Amino acid sequence: MKNHKKEHKHSAHKHGSHSDHHAHMIEDFRKRFWVSLFITIPIIVLAPMIQELIGFELRFKGDRYFQFALSSIIFFYGGWPFLNGLWDEIKKKAPGMMTLIALAISVAYIYSSAVVFGVEGKIFFWELASLIVIMLLGHWIEMKSVMGASNALEELAKMMPSTARRVKEGGKDEDIPISDLKSNDIILVRPGEKVPADGVIVEGESHVNESMLTGESKPISKKQDDLVIGGSVNDNGTLKIKVKHTGEDSYLSKVIGMVREAQQSKSKTQNLADKAAAWLFYIALGAGILTLAVWLSLGKDFEYALERMVTVMIISCPHALGLAIPLVVAISTAVSAKNGLLIRNRTAFENSRKISAIIFDKTGTLTKGEFGVTRYKSTYDEVSDSDLLRIAASIENSSEHPIAAGIVRKAKSEDLELDQAKKFQNITGKGIKANLNGEEVKIVSPGMLEELEITPPSNAFKSEDETVVFVLLNKRLVGYIALADEIRPESKEAIRTLKKRGIKILMATGDNQRVAKAVSDYLSLNDYYAEVLPED
Repeated sequence: MKNHKKEHKHSAHKHGSHSDHHAHMIEDFRKRFWVSLFITIPIIVLAPMIQELIGFELRFKGDRYFQFALSSIIFFYGGWPFLNGLWDEIKKKAPGMMTLIALAISVAYIYSSAVVFGVEGKIFFWELASLIVIMLLGHWIEMKSVMGASNALEELAKMMPSTARRVKEGGKDEDIPISDLKSNDIILVRPGEKVPADGVIVEGESHVNESMLTGESKPISKKQDDLVIGGSVNDNGTLKIKVKHTGEDSYLSKVIGMVREAQQSKSKTQNLADKAAAWLFYIALGAGILTLAVWLSLGKDFEYALERMVTVMIISCPHALGLAIPLVVAISTAVSAKNGLLIRNRTAFENSRKISAIIFDKTGTLTKGEFGVTRYKSTYDEVSDSDLLRIAASIENSSEHPIAAGIVRKAKSEDLELDQAKKFQNITGKGIKANLNGEEVKIVSPGMLEELEITPPSNAFKSEDETVVFVLLNKRLVGYIALADEIRPESKEAIRTLKKRGIKILMATGDNQRVAKAVSDYLSLNDYYAEVLPED
């Protein structure tokens, strides 16, 4: 158990340090970029080639030494990530973009420095500075894109509470950090709280909302010996749970692991760019040496041949390749996110142009992910439809159940004034009852109605995906209210548009077969998969 505890702490630390590392790298590239850009401006202004191109002249005593000093700062400060990257790639015997950039800036700096101190030739300080600035910008953008993916993981990790309420031998409970939980500990989870670990219920009954983890839109009724998932929300009853899995063995940790693995994958284009950079390094090196050899063989002096060798090697480093890939990745993921698409696999994103079928998640995507009232009808002449909704909402206002929230929300949208209920009582798994203005009101499930030997109205059940509750006033059935996970109004139009383009539409959901079929039929989907978990 001690090892397991250490493992969990290590896992948490590793995730935190991973995120902190990325944040530090973003800040580092940002700072290097702005410092280098500021220093580059005077280098470009003093560059003979730029002055000749624009048509002005600015010279002063020691201007070359001034350029050398500024370029030295950019080379060692701004160019450090690439020089360091060169060393790492050489150690791995896998030259790539870092090696290519480091080769170009090193050749430009060393040769230009030699020219300043006496060698015949041209200086390439402005080319050196601009290359470093552009590459720093590209890597800064790329790091920000990676950090965005890390933040998505942090949001998943936040689903788990930081503390747990452990029950001691005497029956009293104590708050402890979640990292101190061990297998077989007994924990207490009150209504409205998150379940801190995977486990089995040993005492109590409740409804547990697992929609964020499994996609099941309805809270699941849970009783003794049922399994619960860490990160799910306990709705209306107090539970005692025996811990089964903590740390990296937990369900949520496994989901986070899968997402992280997907995020770390590179697309085919990025892998191709890496390979291209490796080949370009060898080509640049080979072309430079060949240029030197050819000019020397043609009888030119060494300084003339060296200048052309350096020119070829600098030109061989593609500024565009270093900037284009990070820019495309960052812009495409940002634009997608604004339109509701979170890209977790770049290769899949590239292949999206070939899509022939789309699988939509149901809860929160095709539907709103919350219970809403679809129909309500009074079956008693002395109670109007709006009175029925007002009575039900007045009672349900004391409950925390998602069905109650849906009824209350509907009543408020109709601007109905709610009364104060008294003697509220939860009938576990069957309904609720309370006193309202001196009358007994019950809101019950179809099962409870059957137990009371009351026949439901023939038109109460219309759709397979609806949950129907019945309102009893002084033991008399006065009406019913139907609720469902409401389908988004824009879903039908979106599916119609995609189908016109010849794309097959499927749906995956954690909901049961009955609910899945009803939604599929309503939206005219090609097929559906019900009772699907995230790992499937």
